[in-house]
Formats: sequence, C-alpha cells, structure tokens
Amino acid sequence: MRYGAVAVFITLTLLAGMYSGHNSAATLLEHAQTELVYVGTQERQIHALRFDASTGKLTVIGPVAEGLKSTWVAAHPRLPILYAVDDDNTREGSVTAYAVDRGTGALTRLNAVATGGSGTTNLGLDIPSMTLLAANYGGGSVSSIEVNGDGSLGSLASTIKEAGSGPNRRQASAHAHSAAVDPSGRYALVPDLGADRVFVYGFDRVTHTLSPDDVAHPRSFIAPQGSGPRHLAFGVDGQFVYLLTELTAEIMVLRWDASQGRLTLVQSVPTSSPQFQGVKSGAEVAVSHDGRFVYVEDRGENALVVYRVSPDSGELSLVQRTSSGGERPWGFAIHPSGKWILVANQRSGKVNVFSIDPVSGMVSDTGQSVDIPAPVSIAFVR
Repeated sequence: MRYGAVAVFITLTLLAGMYSGHNSAATLLEHAQTELVYVGTQERQIHALRFDASTGKLTVIGPVAEGLKSTWVAAHPRLPILYAVDDDNTREGSVTAYAVDRGTGALTRLNAVATGGSGTTNLGLDIPSMTLLAANYGGGSVSSIEVNGDGSLGSLASTIKEAGSGPNRRQASAHAHSAAVDPSGRYALVPDLGADRVFVYGFDRVTHTLSPDDVAHPRSFIAPQGSGPRHLAFGVDGQFVYLLTELTAEIMVLRWDASQGRLTLVQSVPTSSPQFQGVKSGAEVAVSHDGRFVYVEDRGENALVVYRVSPDSGELSLVQRTSSGGERPWGFAIHPSGKWILVANQRSGKVNVFSIDPVSGMVSDTGQSVDIPAPVSIAFVR
C-alpha cells in the first residue's frame, strides 16, 4: 500500500507538471499573439494593456509606472521603448524613456531629459532623424531631444519660447500643444492654443535643432481668434495638413508649401453637430494609413467623427458621427493594421475598442472596453 501511494503521488506530480507546462506554453503563445498597449493618464500612472489584433480583445495588465504626470506616451518605431512626458505645470517638464519587457509589460526607467519648459504635454517623433519634439504647454515652448541608437534619450538639442495671446480666458499666453516635422524634414509645425498660431520653425535633421521663424517674413499660420489650435496631422502625400482647434472644435484643411514653409487655408469644417449647444472642444486628429480618411475626436460632444478626403483638393466630406463610447474622449490611437482604433475616454475612465471598415472608413464600437483611471493617450508597442 505504501509503494502504491508513492506511485500515485509521483503520477499526480507528473500530471501537475505537465498541466503547468501546458499552461505556461499557452500563456507564452497568447502573449506572442498580442501586443502591448500603454495608456498615459492624469492620475500620475502609466497603465499597460494587452491587445489581440485578431479579435479586438483588450485585457488589463495594470499600472507599470507611477509618480510623474505622464499624460502623453509615445513608442519607439522599432525598439521596445516607451517615452512619457511629465505634464506638471508647477515644475520644469521632462521626457522619460522606459525599456519595455515584452513578456510582462513591465517598464524599466532608462533615463530622463528636462525640456526647459513647464507642463510638457505632447510628444512628436521624427523617425528619419530620431528626434523627439516636446510641446511644453505651460511654458509656451517647444523642445527637440535627440534619441540614441539604443532608444535612450540623448541631449536636449534646442528649446524655442513662443509668444502670443488670444481672447479666450485660456489664452493669456502662448501654450504649445503639439509639434510635427513636415515630410521634407526642413520645418517643424507647432499648433499653439494660446497664441492662435501654427508656428513654423526651421528644423535640422542632422543637429536635431529647431530655429526661430523669420521675424521679417514670418511663416507662421494665423488661425482665427479664439480658435485655439491643438493638434495637426499631415496627409500621406504631404501636400495637406489637417489642423484641429480645441476651443472652437473646427478641422481646418491647410495646403502645405514645403518650398516656402507656408500654410494656406483651403477649408474649415465644424466638428460638432449643428444642434450641439454645449461647450465646444476638439481633442485629437489622425489620418488613416492609406490617406483616404481623417478621424477626429470631438470632446465636447463625446463623439468620433469620420471624414473622407478628396484626393485632388484635400477637402473633407462628412462620413460618420458616432459616440466615442464614453465621456470626454481625450486621445486615440489607430492600430498599425489600420483595422482598429482605441479611444481614451477620460471622464468615464474607459479605453474603448472600435473596428474600422477599410472600404467606408466608418468605425464600429466592438463593445470591448477596460477601466483605466482618467486615460489621456494611447501607444502601441510591438
């Protein structure tokens, strides 16, 4: 009986090991088929999620960084590296680089660089030169930071202080809200909510430095008073820029002249519906990977708005207006496949998954969502 009991124990132990090994293998396979998603929040935390691009399923890993007000996150295009801002207006802003553990989603701090301006609120990455552009909302400035070959942050290359104001109570001074390098690599465009401008600065991809606008012959685009330029996106051919204003919730189509570094207004379209009577607020804008559609978050109306792009004129025509799946959508990210869009609904504390129809460009709420406190921005890490 004693030997029989030992035999049973050994058998059960082997079966348990086989089951555990099977579970481990299944977990590894599941992780291999999913991608990591990082969410910047207003709660001084970065949260990690897993996303299955074959099904649209989103699962929570949990908080992976705490302390800084990392409202905006951005991913390295090739390496498992995440960049995050410190959007605290009470001190000098900064950008922190984290190494990503693809297996667990954990973040390990690599290094950080001060931006020279308070309230660093947005990051734009110029991939050809591997330069991060940091918009310092509180400081009314934009900074350029070199990215090293291993993905860590190099030195602060330049910071340009902006000036200007507008009629809205939020426009007492300049507030840089985002920055993007044009396809030619010669200019950086900076929408400024406080100054009602899109500042156009020179940019050198070799030195990673920004240079001020020409005082005698300024290139900067003057937006309507009180409009509050927030974010912009280039069309795929680089001929048109789609500028979203925050305070008036308008999407402006601008023709871009790369030879002169100048923007010209082509069209201006309100993103809110005609019957909307609340406070207008534009949040985010992006162009589909094929350039046929423009996607906009209307924060005032809790809506996603889809526009079709005219290939000749760049002008927009309305395709769809639908609920964002929550309250106060703040940011979104289109999956590299172009099949999904993840929406950060800040007030309702949810990240919602929408599918994208590749033919019509229309979005559909999949019903998939996860709870994240005060989500603001989303970044995919492969």
